[in-house]
Amino acid sequence: MFDPIFFLRIPAILLALTIHELAHAYVALFLGDRTAQMEGRITLNPMSHLDVFGTLMLLFGPFGWAKPVPVNPVNFSNPQKDMAIVAAAGPLANIVLAALAGLFFRFGLANMSQSFANFLYILFQINIGLAVFNLLPIYPLDGSRVLIAFLSRQQTDRYLQAMTVVPQIFLGMIVIGWILNIPILGYILSPIFTPVFKFARTVFIGS
Repeated sequence: MFDPIFFLRIPAILLALTIHELAHAYVALFLGDRTAQMEGRITLNPMSHLDVFGTLMLLFGPFGWAKPVPVNPVNFSNPQKDMAIVAAAGPLANIVLAALAGLFFRFGLANMSQSFANFLYILFQINIGLAVFNLLPIYPLDGSRVLIAFLSRQQTDRYLQAMTVVPQIFLGMIVIGWILNIPILGYILSPIFTPVFKFARTVFIGS
């Protein structure tokens, strides 16, 4: 049987992924691109945003993703800068959601029930994890879009060329980790995640 905590992860994941993608879509619309709006991505309906494999990864593993929001930078007044803003909007929304979950702990509102407290803490963990993971400067994560905004055209070309095989490497580590039951990717990224998570917990929850 699944641990009850497992079932609390489901609504937390749905909320975190939905808010992440909705933020991308809404900021793109605000900056002049209606592509996401026309494809029905400005919605709180999680079914419009979920990627099956990415959601399962987040449910059963340490990392995951949603269906990318379509963005056409041609519609932006400053494509390079505006793409970076759109990319940063998703992780920033997750940080805000984590901060809101933390407020419940700070003001003692999480103690209404143990299940509610567990849900809020899981929500906090997942949102911090999504924010940090997506801000990694690795293509095609959001952090790569932010990084490109600070690179010259020549530097961008070299960066994208270097990133060509990275998605396959990530997927390979995930699959091998599942087969061997060893969280390879988790071990690699733990030196980044652990101190960030501890800092976020101190700032937002206070303990």
